[in-house]
Amino acid sequence: MRILVVNPNTTASMTASIGACAARVTTAEVVAVQPAMGPASIESHYDEALAVPGLLQEIERGERGGAQGTVIACFGDPGLDAAREIAAGPVVGIAEAAMHVATLLGRTFGIVTTLSRTIGTAHDLVERYGFAGRCVAIRACDIPVLELDVPGSAARAVVTELCRKVVEEEGADSVVLGCAGMADFCDEVSAEIGVPVIDGVAAAVKLVESLVALGLTTSRRDEFAAPPAKAYSGALQGFARPPGREPVGSSPGLGRAPALSGGAASI
Repeated sequence: MRILVVNPNTTASMTASIGACAARVTTAEVVAVQPAMGPASIESHYDEALAVPGLLQEIERGERGGAQGTVIACFGDPGLDAAREIAAGPVVGIAEAAMHVATLLGRTFGIVTTLSRTIGTAHDLVERYGFAGRCVAIRACDIPVLELDVPGSAARAVVTELCRKVVEEEGADSVVLGCAGMADFCDEVSAEIGVPVIDGVAAAVKLVESLVALGLTTSRRDEFAAPPAKAYSGALQGFARPPGREPVGSSPGLGRAPALSGGAASI
């Protein structure tokens, strides 16, 4: 089995870390990639919007290369619905996966994310996924995404203390880490605070692995049918989908989009 893990930002070092965390929890082949175009990190609605085109290109490229399922490795789950329209295999976002797993481990959970400006997005996702009655707190460490793994950074200590507060002050039975860049914190934080701490990357990989093994993928009825054929203009001209294009792994690509040199690592 081959699982595609797409880091929607363009930072290769983060892709490598995410891919390593994904590979630790599965016997499947993990192919970790990032787009060649887009933001270096995703910390705003603007960043998220501009990350989606490159993300979609990597998903189609990955399926042409044999990927049977896809993980979107950003806690905002950017482009998730669009990805499900075009992908042949199942697509799972790390926020959605982590929240589902948290509800299997206790009555309540909390989220510890990066910048405070992303708290609203986390609230929106909690509502969308139907977990408003289960999520008791969302807290931000106010450490930018790209500083999470800087040598000598206090990021791990800050994240651990926030997770402890979510448990002790808010009564959370488990904690969801709200950034793919926190993936390798998981075991350390859990050992420190004594409750399950969920890394969305690992959770999403295992869910995709299970869906592929079960032979299940996105329903093609109505909303998630292939996008209708139509013209696109300007810089997005190459994203136009010709009539009859279905979300199959053997599809020839995104219209006339030029080949891009996105980073990739097979693990």
